[in-house]
Amino acid sequence: MVQAVQGAGVVVTGAGGGIGAALARRFAAGGARVVVNDLDAVRAAAVAEEIGGVALPGDASAVVAEARDALGGAVDVYCANAGLASGGSETAGEEVWARAWDVNVMAHVRAAEALLPAWLERGEGRFVSTVSAAGLLTMIGAAPYSVTKHGAYAFAEWLSLTYRHRGIKVHAICPQGVRTDMLAATGSAGDLVLQPTAIEPEDVADALFAGIEEDRFLILPHPEVAGFYQARATDPDRWLTNMNHLQRKWEETR
Repeated sequence: MVQAVQGAGVVVTGAGGGIGAALARRFAAGGARVVVNDLDAVRAAAVAEEIGGVALPGDASAVVAEARDALGGAVDVYCANAGLASGGSETAGEEVWARAWDVNVMAHVRAAEALLPAWLERGEGRFVSTVSAAGLLTMIGAAPYSVTKHGAYAFAEWLSLTYRHRGIKVHAICPQGVRTDMLAATGSAGDLVLQPTAIEPEDVADALFAGIEEDRFLILPHPEVAGFYQARATDPDRWLTNMNHLQRKWEETR
């Protein structure tokens, strides 16, 4: 059990299922008081009832004030987990790009803006960003998702380097395939790239808790992502060539 979460007031967005629900259950099992946020009110209520938490359905961008009240005045841990798996290329359409940017990046920015004044005043707070390995690497067939997840990772990184000396802890979770509805929606690209090594949502929650205990920023539920990330940084042309081979293989199967 991680001492840091016992009795903590925790908010998990996108917690009606998948990774979010697993995080909510794990925090509750660790002794935290959990607010379950999801656009789907029925699913949020079901998870909240299961774990003895509080359901606050609605847009993740606007949940902080209400969650703070529900938790008795303070949010200790905020899990920016809600995300949108937008596929497509540069032709996806302005509305698709705008929605992906709003959900995958700006919801995190808005939450941080609402949380940081109180956290900085008290000298502690924990921000957990569910990013994706796509935020470190990329994902074929999903330009809006890949680009905005890079943005989510960059924002988490910026928060950490800016405020860590003032007591703010930040964790960026970057899994590859996770067996959720979002993975199912990735279609043939996900079948090729993500399904073979897909893990359960509970594995992601376990990886986060190990990272919290070790005070690590980067959480890699798939450890092999570290090697891919290093290869991308040290020899980008070779890495891009390898990814292009994967792209071509995908095109042949469509």
